[in-house]
Amino acid sequence: MAGQMEGRGYPDAIVRPVTAARTITTERFAPSPEVAGHVDYHWYVGWDLEHPHDQQVIPQPRIHVAAEEGRLLVHGIGRRPFVRHLTGRGHTLGVSFLPGLFRTVLGRRVSAIADQVVPAQELLGVDDRPAAAQILSSADPKEMAAAMETYLLEVGLPTDPVAEDVRRWVALAEEDRSITRAEQLADHAGLSLRSLQRLFSEYVGIGPKWVVQRFRVLEVAARAHSGDVDWAAVAAELDFSDQAHLVRTFREVVGAPPATYAKDL
Repeated sequence: MAGQMEGRGYPDAIVRPVTAARTITTERFAPSPEVAGHVDYHWYVGWDLEHPHDQQVIPQPRIHVAAEEGRLLVHGIGRRPFVRHLTGRGHTLGVSFLPGLFRTVLGRRVSAIADQVVPAQELLGVDDRPAAAQILSSADPKEMAAAMETYLLEVGLPTDPVAEDVRRWVALAEEDRSITRAEQLADHAGLSLRSLQRLFSEYVGIGPKWVVQRFRVLEVAARAHSGDVDWAAVAAELDFSDQAHLVRTFREVVGAPPATYAKDL
């Protein structure tokens, strides 16, 4: 897919990236081998603003843990638009878990934290405030990431073969454009749709229909960021019922039709 970053999420998930690049500093980098089985990437955001800025990001089927306001906060998968209001000067660092792998850390159904932001200690049992203080007091993103990883290793990163299966199925939904419905993904996984729905609720935190649709929305965003687009052709390529369906789906997530959005990046 056009916006993919070698398995490390979607840069195109950043809404209005041209404005964002003038306003905030972003960086993504790989985790250490010690946590790479669970963590996809670290992300850093810094800002020094004369005027407040609202930055929107298209949610992905991933759990994030971020250092904010003196805590490490676990962000469950949200169905609503994700917007951060930034003022003054500051920075944060977060970690993006591979889809399905936070279940082994949480120790229970990931859908239980959907649409929630919860201090890590409440969910993982290890005080997150020392790690958050160390992360937020540093100006070096690599040092910040090392402190985050130290915390995660203290919590523990158990393995689970089912989580690995789920991760592969999410990756398939991301990479295979022929998969446009949850039923198709269930067929690839060799499961009934009901069984796949149960596993995604348990391990990903949201259903396979949302996951499949979200990767299509991210691809639409990538096309909008790339320049002139034949939206009717994109709707057909990504198996939307028609262009109106594409427009409606994208607007529900981003807040504007794709053609309008493409003019205001």
